[in-house]
Amino acid sequence: MTTSEKNSGDVSLSAHVNFIRVRVAEDIASGKNAGRVMTRFPPEPNGYLHIGHAKSICLNFGLSKEFAGVTNLRFDDTNPAKEEVEYVESIMRDVKWLGFDWEDRLYYASDYFEKLFAYAVELIKKGKAYVDDQSAEEIRANRGTLKQPGTNSPYRDRSVEENLELFARMRAGEFPDGTRVLRAKIDMASPNVVMRDPALYRIKHVHHHRTGDAWCIYPMYDFAHCLSDSIEGVTHSICTLEFANNRPLYDWILDELGVFHPQQIEFARLNLTHTVLSKRKLIHLVNEGITTGWDDPRMPTLSGIRRRGFTPEAMRDFCERIGVARSDNMVEYGLLEHCLREDLNARAPRAMAVLRPLKVVIENYPDDKTDDVFDFPWHPEKDMGMRKVPFSKVLYIEQDDFREVPPKGYHRLYPGNEVRLRYAYYITCREVVKDADGNITELRCTYDPESRGGGSPDGRKIKGTLHWVSAAHAVDAEVRLYDLLFTASNPGAEEDFTSCINPKSLEVVRAKLEPALADSAPGWICQFERLGYFCADEKDSKPGAPVFNRAATLKDTWGKIEKKQGGK
Repeated sequence: MTTSEKNSGDVSLSAHVNFIRVRVAEDIASGKNAGRVMTRFPPEPNGYLHIGHAKSICLNFGLSKEFAGVTNLRFDDTNPAKEEVEYVESIMRDVKWLGFDWEDRLYYASDYFEKLFAYAVELIKKGKAYVDDQSAEEIRANRGTLKQPGTNSPYRDRSVEENLELFARMRAGEFPDGTRVLRAKIDMASPNVVMRDPALYRIKHVHHHRTGDAWCIYPMYDFAHCLSDSIEGVTHSICTLEFANNRPLYDWILDELGVFHPQQIEFARLNLTHTVLSKRKLIHLVNEGITTGWDDPRMPTLSGIRRRGFTPEAMRDFCERIGVARSDNMVEYGLLEHCLREDLNARAPRAMAVLRPLKVVIENYPDDKTDDVFDFPWHPEKDMGMRKVPFSKVLYIEQDDFREVPPKGYHRLYPGNEVRLRYAYYITCREVVKDADGNITELRCTYDPESRGGGSPDGRKIKGTLHWVSAAHAVDAEVRLYDLLFTASNPGAEEDFTSCINPKSLEVVRAKLEPALADSAPGWICQFERLGYFCADEKDSKPGAPVFNRAATLKDTWGKIEKKQGGK
């Protein structure tokens, strides 16, 4: 994919890293499905989407776009005890944020509940399904192991008529939860444990967010999923590797019923260092208050990274770079941040902010001079216009930009040293002011009025350039400095994944911003010069009281690695 294609919003995945694309191309060439391509993205509405889902979204929508096909958005809403409308709405919002549109193809498995029930009845009539009265514990105990076959249920040989009657009574609500299930009659000695008479329906007297109380039995995921694919006419049912063992069941159900048979293809799910992408673990983080919610900027949810400042362009680029693998692997978090930096470096405006202010008084600057204003470009290389930045006698610089006793090679401010203030003047530190405890509270400096604009009339070279903010015009702001949520590279492998929570994953500072940032719109992203990329918080930032989240620092270890290896 060329840079121009990527920037134009083309999200098709590169052929050389996508074996699924090759498979689809072969199907089209052979005339399978009359050359038609239909994929689907089928989330369960029991949580928010995360970065791993972004890979699946880009793959499904990207393939259909490349081959002039279509992609459905379908909610597999078969477990109402864990599903909420909030999740449905968040999923639709995230898919659109990534840049994809399902148009008029929004479906729910619950749309097909009546059809799915009829299919179950058909299996019973064919002698391929039966009602089992065993408890869940008994069924689990009789399933066997990888080395030992399972044991037939004592109810496996019920007559078709009895099974039909019991299944109808299950639907009518006559039995309590957990007292009966409908199971497929396949093979309790199958080497694939999934095929040992799996459950197709269970009793759940739970209110459904779409069908209300119309149903008290709900299809199992494996039963509803393949038949929903078939009903919609999906040609390529793309899923992650954990469903590879379930493919024989997917095929069995469709073949036994003699309905349209999509092709299930599995690929490796995304594993990201210093991150957990298990929905169960993410729910734990939310429910235990370890994070502030699903959209906490430390969460790997799409709503969380969006709030942090990630862009859909960076996410699509990341998904393209990691490719589509046949086996599980671990992707460095640094690559994700690198994709964000590459995107924002080209188009994020620049501004000045001081996160940990240190007061600077310019002693020889006129006390009554209040109209010294500079025109600063929003971007050093692109025409994004200019902004007014005021200068005054009292400024703020970063505490880290001063050392009373500088280390070797330190080119920032220290007693007697001269530095350049970005786009403004040269200043020299003359005196250090401390409080009673010996803490530095103020620097007394002088400036060279002939160096206006950051240049020197006598040609002397200044190595250090600092960003700054005028104290008289500074905007007070809360800035949230986010870091990795976990200290361990693979927290999911820990016995207790919460034991490696990073205690420094969030630091909140009271910063001073240049006045142009006072009314930053929620979601607006810029680079704080020399500090990193920051996003005005979409929930908490208000006009006149901005709140910024750090999306990424400027340091890019991954970029250096790629350059060294001859990559992009």
